[in-house]
Amino acid sequence: MDQDLEAIRRARMQELQSQSPDGDNNNNQQKEEQKSREAEARASILSQILEPDAADRLGRIRLVKASRAEDVENRLIMMARSGQLRSRVTEAQLKDILNALSEQQQEVEKVTVQRRKGGWDDDDLDDLLNEDT
Repeated sequence: MDQDLEAIRRARMQELQSQSPDGDNNNNQQKEEQKSREAEARASILSQILEPDAADRLGRIRLVKASRAEDVENRLIMMARSGQLRSRVTEAQLKDILNALSEQQQEVEKVTVQRRKGGWDDDDLDDLLNEDT
């Protein structure tokens, strides 16, 4: 029993040692640096295309729902890169973009309920109520 436990421990130690901590740590560090560079680039682009009021609103949206803010940012960056933005985005324009995104998500998130006929008998309730008679 102790030999089996010792063999399992040795196998686990070899497994842990085979995962090179230096290479794995270096790879994670590179990924973090790349994420930070991407975040800086996004922030730079957004600061150039948003007016201060719109940037504040987007910041408040990020506090409430980060995924929604990211969707709006992606759309704004896409519009800026494709040349659809002629000037800086105002708060009113940001509201319009938010409304368009919410309508788009509502279309995707529609739930259809299909009721099965004959699966439930209403007679069961009648039988329960008429037990006293």
